[in-house]
Amino acid sequence: MVTKTIFRKIAKLHDDLELKINEVYDDDEDMVQVAEKSLLLIDETIRKLKEMISTHEFKNMAEEVYFFKKLKPQFISKFIYYSTILDIESHKPSAGNKTLKKYYEAEQEKLKVFYVEQSEFYSYYRREATYLDHKIFVRNSYDLKMKLSFGFYNFDTSFTTSHDHMIARFIANQQFDKYLKKQLGNLNDNASIKTLSPLTWSASKVGLIELVFALYQMRCFNSGNIELSEVIKFVEKSLDTDLGNFHKTIFEIRNRKQGPTKFLNLVSDHLSQHFINTDGE
Repeated sequence: MVTKTIFRKIAKLHDDLELKINEVYDDDEDMVQVAEKSLLLIDETIRKLKEMISTHEFKNMAEEVYFFKKLKPQFISKFIYYSTILDIESHKPSAGNKTLKKYYEAEQEKLKVFYVEQSEFYSYYRREATYLDHKIFVRNSYDLKMKLSFGFYNFDTSFTTSHDHMIARFIANQQFDKYLKKQLGNLNDNASIKTLSPLTWSASKVGLIELVFALYQMRCFNSGNIELSEVIKFVEKSLDTDLGNFHKTIFEIRNRKQGPTKFLNLVSDHLSQHFINTDGE
């Protein structure tokens, strides 16, 4: 199978996983249960991903680097994130707000320590540097001058490079940091403040879901480091509307006969016609 075909399959695999995780959020608000159910889904998906890649020979180094630097971490980061959530929420003390505040703040301190320890590679990641990619994102290759995981030699070399796991850690930690801030905000009663808005959505709800999902797929919100369910909840609250079972609607949008971009096409046509009508005014 050619790499382009595999990459398309991986993109669909990722989209399907996100939809399934969003369904878990819809069905359960207990984060321990959400984390456990999500981990089962993620594990199943990563096994499929590994099956695709372990025996695959990339056409060139650029393809291999792209997979291990950009694609694989999207999946592994989810496993790290929900594993961390499961750990801290299942061990969370049954205490008052003051104790819980200290508990979550201690987790924030752990993140700070991690970034100090990994400052060199984190700088490489944030700068989107590439000069070491041929050593650290290619199988059976590594740079001994850089910090390696203690368990590096126990990794499956057919599905692992020396630093793809670290990229996944960075992505997961960014999401985990947002989670901690949200929990602390809830404790301070900041998350419950409702911003009054004069705006209400007066077009179809299907159209709004199509628009939001399109923006979400373009990573327009938080550079893609946010769950779709959180975006939907924000939109519902901001526009005082209920989008219902949005994952079912997305499935219907994807499979409708007139194509998945009916509302987006209408918006594009209307805007183009507006500028044509006002040209020269």
